[in-house]
Amino acid sequence: MSARFYADVALVPGTAISLPEQTARHVQVLRLQPGERITLFNGRGDGQPGSEGEFEATVERMGRSDVDVVVGAWTATAREAPQAIHLVVAMPANDRMEWLIEKATELGAASIQPVMSERSVLRLKADRADKKVAHWRGIAIAASEQCGRNRLPQVHDVDTLAGWLKRAAAQPDAAGARLLLSLREGTRPLAQAVATQGALVFLSGPEGGLSAAEEAAAMSCGFSPVTLGPRVLRSETAPLAVLAALAGRN
Repeated sequence: MSARFYADVALVPGTAISLPEQTARHVQVLRLQPGERITLFNGRGDGQPGSEGEFEATVERMGRSDVDVVVGAWTATAREAPQAIHLVVAMPANDRMEWLIEKATELGAASIQPVMSERSVLRLKADRADKKVAHWRGIAIAASEQCGRNRLPQVHDVDTLAGWLKRAAAQPDAAGARLLLSLREGTRPLAQAVATQGALVFLSGPEGGLSAAEEAAAMSCGFSPVTLGPRVLRSETAPLAVLAALAGRN
């Protein structure tokens, strides 16, 4: 299997293009030579309307800081999960969010919405938040290249949980069913709560969980509380457990 790269450009079989700067840098790191083949994807379904796929390409020229390739045949390749799962996660601290982004991408998350809740340790604002999100999007690209996805998960800008829930309340039918990780007594197991194959939004809290007021606000927006079992999972583990459980069900 040839090396795979994400290229945020139009890809048309038979055309010669210069790769975007970041993509070119990755190709150069591998010391590829003219004539060698690579695989490109742009997440746009350029091959056919509404389709997923990837393009064969041949390195034509290696410059000091740029790389030219000739785009070859497009192959329809669908590797997305059959059920779109959108994560809303209260950001774990330190490098745990990076790990969550990487693994959620590999497990097929359709989108990831980072939020700050009452008990969140990690709090981001303005330029620092923008830099973090840009970094996380880069992690999602690298994970997609590695795992074979041809569609990037959308990593949204950081928001407060209260602000996100306010907008969610105004769009009750957006993105499908809504589930909330909860430690409440008598909460239904995840397997019993997921009755459809449609899109799903899963909300999980930070270290220490969501507050009672936050859970109540989420449930007023249509979220149903669920449990993943008797053990208390870390904040970065719970969303991945949901992705893995639902992927194994399909």
